[in-house]
Amino acid sequence: MTIREAAALLGAEILQDDFEDAPLTGAYTSDLLSDVMANAKEGGALITIQAHKNTVAVATLVNVTVIVLCNNRPIQDDMLEAAKDEGVAVIRTRENQYTVSGKIWTALKST
Repeated sequence: MTIREAAALLGAEILQDDFEDAPLTGAYTSDLLSDVMANAKEGGALITIQAHKNTVAVATLVNVTVIVLCNNRPIQDDMLEAAKDEGVAVIRTRENQYTVSGKIWTALKST
C-alpha cells in the first residue's frame, strides 16, 4: 500500500503532497516524540495528533514517510513547510488513532 492508497483508505485529505508515493513498510502510533524516535521504523507511517514542525523533525530523523494526523487536528503552516522541505507526506483524517491504526494494520497485513 502506498501513501496515496493509505490516504484513500482513510478518507484523509493530503495536506502536503510534494512527496514520493512510496509503499509503506509499517506504521507506528504515538504522541510522545521521544517514543517515536526510539521505536518508529524507516518507511512507515506515523499516526499521531502532534501537529507541529517538531513532528516533522522526528519523522525525518527516523525516515518516516508519512505523518497521519488524526481527529481532524488543526495544523500550523510551518509544519507543512517543514514537511515539504523534507519530502514527508502529511495527511489528515477525522478518525481517531485506534481506528486509523487498525485500518492500516489490516491493509498492510493483507498485502
